[in-house]
Amino acid sequence: MDLAPKWVGKEMVDYITRYLTTIRERKVTPGPEVKPGYMRELLPDSAPTDPEDWDCIFRDIEKVIMPGVVHWQSPYMHAYYPALTSWPSMLGDMLADAINNIGFTWASSPACTELEMNVMDWLCKALGLPTFFLHHHPDSTGGGILQSTVSESSLVALLAARKARIQQEKRTDPADRDLDDSVVNSRLVAYASDQAHSSVEKAGLISLVKIRFLPPDDHFSLRGDTLKQAIQEDRRRGLVPVMLCATLGTTGVCAFDDLSELGPVCAEEGLWLHVDAAYAGSAFLCPELRGPLGGIEYADSFAFNPSKWMMVHFDCTAFWVKDKYKLQQTFSVDPVYLRHENSDQHWQIPLSRRFRSLKLWFVMRSFGLKNLQGHIRHVCSLSVCLSVCLSVCLSVCLSVCLSVCLSVSFSLCNLRCCITVTDLCLCFQGVEMAKLLESLVRCDPNFDMPAERHLGLVVFCLKVCGLSLYCKVVLCCKVVLCCIVKLCCFVKLCCIVKLCCKVVLCCIVKLCCVVKLYCKVVLCCIVL
Repeated sequence: MDLAPKWVGKEMVDYITRYLTTIRERKVTPGPEVKPGYMRELLPDSAPTDPEDWDCIFRDIEKVIMPGVVHWQSPYMHAYYPALTSWPSMLGDMLADAINNIGFTWASSPACTELEMNVMDWLCKALGLPTFFLHHHPDSTGGGILQSTVSESSLVALLAARKARIQQEKRTDPADRDLDDSVVNSRLVAYASDQAHSSVEKAGLISLVKIRFLPPDDHFSLRGDTLKQAIQEDRRRGLVPVMLCATLGTTGVCAFDDLSELGPVCAEEGLWLHVDAAYAGSAFLCPELRGPLGGIEYADSFAFNPSKWMMVHFDCTAFWVKDKYKLQQTFSVDPVYLRHENSDQHWQIPLSRRFRSLKLWFVMRSFGLKNLQGHIRHVCSLSVCLSVCLSVCLSVCLSVCLSVCLSVSFSLCNLRCCITVTDLCLCFQGVEMAKLLESLVRCDPNFDMPAERHLGLVVFCLKVCGLSLYCKVVLCCKVVLCCIVKLCCFVKLCCIVKLCCKVVLCCIVKLCCVVKLYCKVVLCCIVL
């Protein structure tokens, strides 16, 4: 197969440049004509027998692909979670795709293995994580690897914890010594907060380990006493506790489980402590935001997504483990074609792996820690500007709230300006603004705060609000706003919907426009 001519690559680069520079002109979500199966009518039934002209293929990008694309990099995209990108990350993936090595062992691609080890050490130090997560440290038996997702990391951690516990049970309990692993596995139980990500439940289904979801406190934080009580109850039932998945920055309200309490319980009871910091992990680049890391020294594994805040392309999940040997024994297989004295393998479920570290290396070098920290702090610094821009909107909405029982708040939080609607409770994220709003809301008798403020997220709602009104708001927002509104979860019987401002292209003016429009929609719903 011949290499493509240079003009083809230049044409694609030019197209990508035009796409990103004009993305704000595109509608964020597909139009009403895009329904399930829409592409069937645009494509032939079978693949072409003869090669097609590149110009024809290129034209079909706009005709076939773009009508069905949700434009995640648009400044008007406010759904799900941040998925930032940057030119160094794009170039890193471009080079990785060109090299196209299959890095399943050190021998298959030394550069792929060694760059990942060094970059993971950089990132570990930048986040202030314990030295036992480092590859290159005299006292460390751990290390880090780039996985595809935090969901996969949770599964990997549970499988490693399961393997270690089964071996320990068979060594220490004479009655279990001759039992099949599956029999011991049937008695295992793992724990997580009921605010944990759904991937924890999925990991339990795959590993055949029971998952017990525990109630958090009034601030949606899982506490040590709750875990301790659950462990004692399960031991009396003949179960074997194996792991806790603690969350730093929950999907629903960005709550943080209390590692300082949970860690000692896990250490005392012999549980593997896995920490899921998928969203909030990038915040720990800033030393002043590392408060939730208290107790991280008890962690056996830790995962977060640079692909959310750090301007690194998906897929890129950083996963560290305290004892790499426990991880490697879980996935260890030894065919002849994989044998090599410097294998550095068995860290994951797949054998083949991409050269993910290139884009992370490019980003960390191109921006430097100083600018990455500045990027994390950027939205917080915008809180002053936002308070001015929204002063009229905010004062009008709050005054209306007193008469129509609607609560609207605005805050900013590290790179994720998030509107959260909890039974008509709106919230932007941002540290300084959040503190001010928290004090104002607590002084108003009409509102409740179902979740404590963390980082910059303030969540509050009406003391009484009907679901029918909530549904009306959601339906109107889907029609009126140029962004996506998604049901996230239930918190204290209140529905939560998120609108997430998460891209570099989003500016304060556009954010204000979205908020003002949202307020108008909500007020219209109440009138209706």
